Amino acid sequence: MESSVGIDNDFRKSSKLPSQKKPTTGGWNAAIFIIFVEMAERFAFYGLAGNLITYLTNDLGEPVSTAAKNVSTWVRVSFIFPLLGAFIADSYLGRFKTILADLRLGNFIIFGCGMVLLTLSVSVIPRHYREAVFFTALYVLAIGEGGHKPCVQTFAADQFDENNPHEKAAKSSFFNWWFAGIVTGASIAIVVVIYLQDNVSWAAGFGVLSVSLVAALAVFLAVIKRYRKQGPTGSPFTMLAQVFVAAAKKRRVS
Repeated sequence: MESSVGIDNDFRKSSKLPSQKKPTTGGWNAAIFIIFVEMAERFAFYGLAGNLITYLTNDLGEPVSTAAKNVSTWVRVSFIFPLLGAFIADSYLGRFKTILADLRLGNFIIFGCGMVLLTLSVSVIPRHYREAVFFTALYVLAIGEGGHKPCVQTFAADQFDENNPHEKAAKSSFFNWWFAGIVTGASIAIVVVIYLQDNVSWAAGFGVLSVSLVAALAVFLAVIKRYRKQGPTGSPFTMLAQVFVAAAKKRRVS
């Protein structure tokens, strides 16, 4: 009798224990907003790149070969700067701080100034200064790509815990939605922004891109407490350099 009473009391105590709480950070509650941010960034990038050669040839009067060369050079530079951004994120700041620094500086100083300069260069800047201002704005935007592009996808993946079976399964579907998002953003840009540039004005087209970047910043900061943040994990470039240094030292010893 006493043993049954003891078991009953233990059961009541255990039933009063707090149940395991759901994580308050990470998961889809955070990752979905990062997808929206990337959609806006891809919208801005392809909205600019998709019709850039038309502006260079029709408005700036460049030959097609020169315009194609300038566009190709700008795209290459835009993809080179992320190597520096990745090194800084892995070695010093971590992905979240690098993205945040890029979004704060990028939208208001780098992306913001770049898009504003682009808009001004096609509207109010005098003709004889227009080309210099336009190309300055392009390469300011290329620098802005450095902190965003190498970090945002892995930062989004960090929101899913591999040790949690439910989140691990959600992570698999996340990448499907991620690529659906960036394709959607790029496709809308190619249709809508290029239409505005060709049929309304270049200022209207670039203005829409600026608004999308400001909206991306607002979305990212609005849910800042939901993100899971990981510190620097070490750069593979540093480890690779250490291997070469160690090999060189051993060669001298031998």
